[in-house]
Amino acid sequence: MPPHSATLVRTLIAAQFPQWADLPVEAVDASGTANAVYRLGDDKAVRLPRTASSAADVATEHLWLPRLAPQLPVPVPAPLAQGEPTEGFPLAWSVCTWLEGRNPLPDEGTWAPELFAVDLAEFVLALRRIEVAGAPPAYRGESLASRDETTRRVIADLDGVIDARAVTAAWDKALTAPAGSGRPVWVHGDLQPGNVLVAEGRLTGVIDFACMGLADPAVDLIAAWYLLPAGAREAFRTTVEADDASWERGRGWALSIAVMELAAYRESNPVMARNAWWVLEGLLAA
Repeated sequence: MPPHSATLVRTLIAAQFPQWADLPVEAVDASGTANAVYRLGDDKAVRLPRTASSAADVATEHLWLPRLAPQLPVPVPAPLAQGEPTEGFPLAWSVCTWLEGRNPLPDEGTWAPELFAVDLAEFVLALRRIEVAGAPPAYRGESLASRDETTRRVIADLDGVIDARAVTAAWDKALTAPAGSGRPVWVHGDLQPGNVLVAEGRLTGVIDFACMGLADPAVDLIAAWYLLPAGAREAFRTTVEADDASWERGRGWALSIAVMELAAYRESNPVMARNAWWVLEGLLAA
């Protein structure tokens, strides 16, 4: 596969969507690992998958995002066109609407974290209320307990990089939480800094729904540790009405995801690694 580039995007657009061929193309500096993103004109974005598995998400997003969007409290990308694989780029790709805003930094001190926490909770609750008939399983649709072996192995591999004993103790505690007794609900599945947009301290949009689908509602509670400082987590928890068991499972999900991301990206993706460090520090401080 050729490397992603603005030149490649221009070639693909000219060949498949010539009505947009005159629009400027600009690479977006993003830390995401699933897609390379390019701004197309003022109001469109092109997403080129980095892997075949990411390309498989294109059709899912084109099917489901138009159905979810009217039921959500903030904008999400609207699919505009689905690009076909070519000899020059042998994966499906997509064009969607561009959403204004920036990615938040959980430790920044110039915003309104409690208001943002309520915004996040209302987004999570809106997703949970959406009808589940026909919905796909989420990327993280498995039980927390099913991640035990892999999570412990990764923690052991990071011994000396992290406090493996303390992280293991936190993981053990999360696994003692009772499993959810309700039906799976719609989740975003990856509420991390790179996937949400803010302006003036408030949530203005949610992007990258590749992990969406049906799962334990505790999966989206990772937002408490990935997106919020400690002082704002209670506002999120209260608004989302998380009981003790689901809150502990949410902690477990955040921990498992963070150690795996730290192991995968600490040498190659400084932004993702920094986020994982921040999550683990918050989990151990709680």
